Amino acid sequence: MATMASPRWKELSKYAACDLADGLLKLNVPGVGFLADIRPMPHTANIPHLTPRKIVAPASTFLMLPKATKSFPNPAPTSENVPASNLPDSRPYADYTESGTIVVISQPVGQSCAVVGGIMAARMKYLGAEGLVVDGRVRDLVALNETQLPIWSKATSIIGAGAETKFHARNVPVKIGGSTVAPGDIVMIDPFENGVVAVPQDKVEELLELLPKLVGADEKVIADVEQGVSVQEAFKHHRN
Repeated sequence: MATMASPRWKELSKYAACDLADGLLKLNVPGVGFLADIRPMPHTANIPHLTPRKIVAPASTFLMLPKATKSFPNPAPTSENVPASNLPDSRPYADYTESGTIVVISQPVGQSCAVVGGIMAARMKYLGAEGLVVDGRVRDLVALNETQLPIWSKATSIIGAGAETKFHARNVPVKIGGSTVAPGDIVMIDPFENGVVAVPQDKVEELLELLPKLVGADEKVIADVEQGVSVQEAFKHHRN
């Protein structure tokens, strides 16, 4: 995935997700890039936990839409704002995976099925995905854990994607909570802060200029508070 972000985007990895959110708040980014309620996938008892590592990479996106089946005959209506399908053929979405990206998948709200399972995750890993962020459900936890990919989602399921969902478009903007992720935006998966944040590609340079000042100020505030200074006074001295 080509990104129009500053070539310095990898420098964001020096910071925590909370730092990025603080900076995006200062830059008035809608939703401050926070991908709300996205959490690390649960680990099964017989698979060792992954060693936590922060991942920063450009986003590629997949958009799913609801479909009617005999088991789920009444899908929610589709929004009028859904972009047109841009798929050249009927390949499963995982076959479109772009190496070096964090794959962000948008699932319709309220569905019971998963949109990522063991087969799709194995294919995305083979094609070079850096991680998966699923605004929806995943399943096949044993198989997902075995991929060793960082996989974050809102929930789990035991039902396959075909029960309720169809692949509609790739590399279109997707909305998660109050934030929008466009293809090429820079996504951070931060297991140390238990959060995911997306930086609009046109804000990367501004954010990198701002972060040292914000982080430095907070370090001075903490040092003062640990010496007995009130938070009010510490803020007055360092945050203003």
